[in-house]
Amino acid sequence: MTRNSVFESALLEFIRYLTNVRQVSEHTISNYQRDLTRFIDFLTHQRLSSWEQVDAGHIRFFSAFLKRQNLSGKSIQRNLSACRSLFSYLNKEGLCKTNPAQAVSAPKADRKLPGTFDADQINALLDFTPEDWIDFRDKAIMELFYSSGLRLSELVSLNIQNLDLKSGQLVVTGKGNKTRALPIGRHALKAIEEWMLHRPLDAEHALFTTQQGQRLKQRSVQLRLKHWAMKQGITGNLHPHKLRHSFASHMLESSSDLRAVQELLGHEDISTTQIYTHLDFQHLAQVYDTAHPRARRSKK
Repeated sequence: MTRNSVFESALLEFIRYLTNVRQVSEHTISNYQRDLTRFIDFLTHQRLSSWEQVDAGHIRFFSAFLKRQNLSGKSIQRNLSACRSLFSYLNKEGLCKTNPAQAVSAPKADRKLPGTFDADQINALLDFTPEDWIDFRDKAIMELFYSSGLRLSELVSLNIQNLDLKSGQLVVTGKGNKTRALPIGRHALKAIEEWMLHRPLDAEHALFTTQQGQRLKQRSVQLRLKHWAMKQGITGNLHPHKLRHSFASHMLESSSDLRAVQELLGHEDISTTQIYTHLDFQHLAQVYDTAHPRARRSKK
């Protein structure tokens, strides 16, 4: 079926507007072109002949059509966003008085739980006796990742003054430059204390450094984790975020306290934490020491 000339002409003008006035990237232009061409093909098949005939029902039907085409929730969201932008442009140009796409919500994009290690795999990874300074450093890094659920950026930015080893706490600066205080588990505390004995004396303030005393880079941490996964016989891709995900998953399995894990991970929105599970809320203070498999303090 030949595309409606009214729709096709408006789409060409909209693309010119995005290119010349808005000056959006070529990649974005390509996405708009593809998504909106699909949209006007759909409208043409619905035997519509003007923008004024398009209503919210047609937009919902278009969304359902995309779903039947096996597009992901994220792709459908992008298509509907393109429709809203197009109608906003048409409104400004006097070609349409309403924005029928404005009130239509896209289906939620699927949020898959990232891969995690089970407790036995974590224990196998961390069950080694350090032999030199780099072993002590790496063990402290991995223990801390799993102990406190840190992001990679948070770990490499840690300074010595961020830690209070006596009370077993550390302060990290996360996304949005927001800080949060976290407990450190018994195994991680021991590993950090041992690393401090081997840390270069003339090192800068960074907690984790190279042998020359310079702050460790993110890429170096990633490579060291891959090294230890291979050396310890751990199958699966070991990366910093996988240790963070394992921390969150194991905490929720043991405690069922979603709010507590949200605070520990530094998530702004609890829906981000809900990718791990849907569980009832309990009290934060009891969770860490009683639930985390490597956080229990030894009795003195």
